Amino acid sequence: MSGREHSARARPSRRGFLTAAGAGALGALTAGTVAGDLLSGATPAAADDALAGAQVPFHGLHQAGIVTPAQDRLLFATFDLTTNDRGDVVRLLQEWTRAARRMTAGAPVGSDNADLDAPPDDTGEAAGLGPASLTVTFGVGGSLFRKDGVDRYGLAARRPAALVDLPEFAGDVVDPARSDGDLAVQACADDPNVCFHAIRNLARIARGTAVLRWSQMGFGRTSSTDATQETPRNLMGFKDGTNNVVAEDTDALRSSVWVGAADDPAWMRDGSYMVVRRIRMLLEVWDRSTLADQQLTIGRTKTAGAPLGARREHDAVDLDATSDGDPVIPVDAHIRLAAPSEAEGARLLRRGYSFTDGIDPVTNQLDAGLFFVAFQRDPRTGFVRVQQNLATDALNEYIRHTGSGVFAIPPGTTPTGFVGETLLA
Repeated sequence: MSGREHSARARPSRRGFLTAAGAGALGALTAGTVAGDLLSGATPAAADDALAGAQVPFHGLHQAGIVTPAQDRLLFATFDLTTNDRGDVVRLLQEWTRAARRMTAGAPVGSDNADLDAPPDDTGEAAGLGPASLTVTFGVGGSLFRKDGVDRYGLAARRPAALVDLPEFAGDVVDPARSDGDLAVQACADDPNVCFHAIRNLARIARGTAVLRWSQMGFGRTSSTDATQETPRNLMGFKDGTNNVVAEDTDALRSSVWVGAADDPAWMRDGSYMVVRRIRMLLEVWDRSTLADQQLTIGRTKTAGAPLGARREHDAVDLDATSDGDPVIPVDAHIRLAAPSEAEGARLLRRGYSFTDGIDPVTNQLDAGLFFVAFQRDPRTGFVRVQQNLATDALNEYIRHTGSGVFAIPPGTTPTGFVGETLLA
């Protein structure tokens, strides 16, 4: 008898409990070493001052907020354009870039707050908080190129083949109101007020040209993008992102994250593609599952984060190991099905965050889970390939995908340019 079979017979059926719980109605800074040193030895005030002063450069070959050491907070938002004038889109991205350039430096959006008869240039709630490692990352969705059959901006021929519409996957109950968008903005920082301030001011600048479509606040990163960062835990209590692509692995970044010099279209070279998924965790069901079943579902031990059959988190995952003729890591374990060796070598750079959005009014249960964010060179050979492999994932009993989006992330810009210039200039 396998461990999973033993676990299933030793407790009530999970699927039975899912029905009883109303699952059918559920929807789905700096580098860590700097923050750790500051917080371990400094007074709280000194640590706060140092974190507030942390600044991530806005300009560069690639946009910040991808390989940047993952900050503690996220506010993600998408926008729908309300104009049919391509010039308006250019002006919006130019103004957004100017604002992001200032906000990531800890400066207000504008410099003139002296006119008592006019609204202030900056909304003011982040005054005195410093940069707080803010990064602002811009992307464009497929609807920018053609929406409802209309090529509003003469860009249809420039849509990248890699900017695909995602197929339906196992566990999808995707809400269109929490999906897609013409433009996307990811604001990450070590202070939630700084994230909120960034999106609020960009939305304010966009008035008359674009409106907010949907947004998601995130807290507590669920992956590490720097080798010095400790692996965090998700809301299921497991370490998440142990084998994530990190900034120091330049070979993996080149092969799996950045659009290459020979890739098409040319305007996307040195950019990347972002996939976002709002994943509702059925935490009440999960919390009633045995520890043995939780570990068999993930394929790791809960406390140490070690692969089953190993002792330490970063021990090699042995997918060939058996015990009494059964795989030590079950055939439907999450880490097996997500492993690059099982998905034609596909690797993703993950930057996800936990979220909680109060109580589901239908089930009176927590609306919480993982806001999955991943960057890759091509979603067709990245996220899509991995997600198709996860169709038989045991974890699917505990999650529902309720929001979704794919966005092209253009390359970075110079002090005199703007993000999206390679597409629109």
